[in-house]
Amino acid sequence: MDNRNLLLAVVLSGLLILGWDLGMRYFYPETAITAQTTPAAPAAGAAAPAGAAAAPGAGNLGGDAATRKVDLKSALASGNRVAIDTPRIAGSINLMGARIDDVVLKDYRQTVDKGSGPVRLFAPEGTPGQYFAEFGFVAGGQRLPANEPWQADGTKLTPTTPVTLTRTDASGVTYAITFAVDANYMITATQSVRNAGGGAAVVQPFALIKRTSTNATRDEYVSHSGPVGVFGETLWDPHSYEELAELGGESPEGAPDWLGFTDQYWLAALVPGDGKGNVKVDDAGFRALGNSLFRTDLLYGAVTVPAGGSVTQQTRLYAGAKDSQILDVYEESGITYFGKAISWGWFEIVEKPILWLLRTLNGLVGNFGLAIILLTVIIRGLMFPIAQKQFASMAQMKAVQPKMKEIQERFKDDKQRQQQEIMKLYKDEKVNPLAGCLPLVLQIPIFFALYKVLVLAIEMRHEPFIAWIRDLSAPDPAHILNLFGLLPYEVVGFLAIGPLAVLLGITMWLTFKLNPAAMDPVQQQMFAIMPWILMFVMAPFAAGLLLYWVTSNVLTLAQQSYLYSKHPQLKAASAVADAKKGAG
Repeated sequence: MDNRNLLLAVVLSGLLILGWDLGMRYFYPETAITAQTTPAAPAAGAAAPAGAAAAPGAGNLGGDAATRKVDLKSALASGNRVAIDTPRIAGSINLMGARIDDVVLKDYRQTVDKGSGPVRLFAPEGTPGQYFAEFGFVAGGQRLPANEPWQADGTKLTPTTPVTLTRTDASGVTYAITFAVDANYMITATQSVRNAGGGAAVVQPFALIKRTSTNATRDEYVSHSGPVGVFGETLWDPHSYEELAELGGESPEGAPDWLGFTDQYWLAALVPGDGKGNVKVDDAGFRALGNSLFRTDLLYGAVTVPAGGSVTQQTRLYAGAKDSQILDVYEESGITYFGKAISWGWFEIVEKPILWLLRTLNGLVGNFGLAIILLTVIIRGLMFPIAQKQFASMAQMKAVQPKMKEIQERFKDDKQRQQQEIMKLYKDEKVNPLAGCLPLVLQIPIFFALYKVLVLAIEMRHEPFIAWIRDLSAPDPAHILNLFGLLPYEVVGFLAIGPLAVLLGITMWLTFKLNPAAMDPVQQQMFAIMPWILMFVMAPFAAGLLLYWVTSNVLTLAQQSYLYSKHPQLKAASAVADAKKGAG
């Protein structure tokens, strides 16, 4: 009775966990959507929570008042813009405020549909997806007006044609911002002040990034979304947007090497100076502005510019995809830990080699799905000797199970003696009960690393495999319960079982059948239902991860068949053990 109750508790717990997502979607659909796409933030004009202070000096930048709502097409058609055109990005600079508020990524589509258009990263203030960078100056403690236009010396910013914006105030001080862009995603803004007036001028260059969180990706354990940066040569990424909103703002300790906002695949970051934290900065932090708006500030130290003098400050803006190869190049050029904008975590030492191998294999076969299959074959090939020992140990364990059963029955009232006799049996039969665990222990970091690569690597985004699988980084889109889309309803939650999940359950069940059966009847029942529980649990995971697991299971079955062909006595012993167990 106790065993049945334990089994019932396990099954009910599993159903509770699996049913949570379904219940949230059906009974609380708005909550489920909001939790994924719109982190909570204070209402517009709301005061920061008690004890939460805005970043020191950030108030000098102002510009936090509510703005008029406008649609994207109207905002971009307003004129006063300098076009941006590079091999990877397109867009424009708004001369009203010296804002880079129009950036699309040429290499990436919004969805898997080829006609969906490029991913939009930056959008003007007031639009539903507002997200932009701004460069300017604080003079005499006041920010230069953002509603006055700058003058441009060109009409298009390209990797070979920089553009300079200028404006001159009433006292004869000329402010200039020269924008240059490389062939990837890095824009360099060189801010300079030339004082042609009669007296000294006190100025502070600044740069900021402002965005809404309503279009941000969800912050998760494996993929951070929200404020990020490196301060004092230490990666800083502890908060989601919701947590930052509760704090009201935060200024991390240490000199800023770079700072900005990250999504699952995209990054916008400011890099002061050479990216090594050796530039004098009065303030570098993050602010929650209310109404789901957030800002990161980079306010340089005040400089006195004498009459006839000048001063220059350089800031770089990264606005693009989190391509590890590109980020690593910038890191090698001097930007501290820039590659850690991707949330590799502790398993980076395993994840990057796996990503490199996947890229290499994809270059050979031209399909990341086939590359995952080949990766699985390579990994299992490297572990083949260990796996052979594992299978031999399994077969030996099956062979001695009748003797173990006899010992358990003979000493059922003396657990200590029973354990001693079982250990003696292992020694006499040369059986190592732990030998079968080693391959599993070795595969855990590989499995988790591949999972993170599929989630984090931009190379995996929208990569197709065969027929219905058009994105290996997303769950299997085909669902059995609606006959693969033929029936007019959507299957959600743990019921969204696709062909890959079914193959996973079947192959897992077959591999479990190869293992020595547990002596405890409850354990036998748990092992019998575990493959089908895993089928439901793994169904929402990336299709590429299921493809890896299914391939690994098939190779496991092939290796077991090979072992039995090489050692028929093990197969015979295993068959005898199964027969005795069945008879009992």
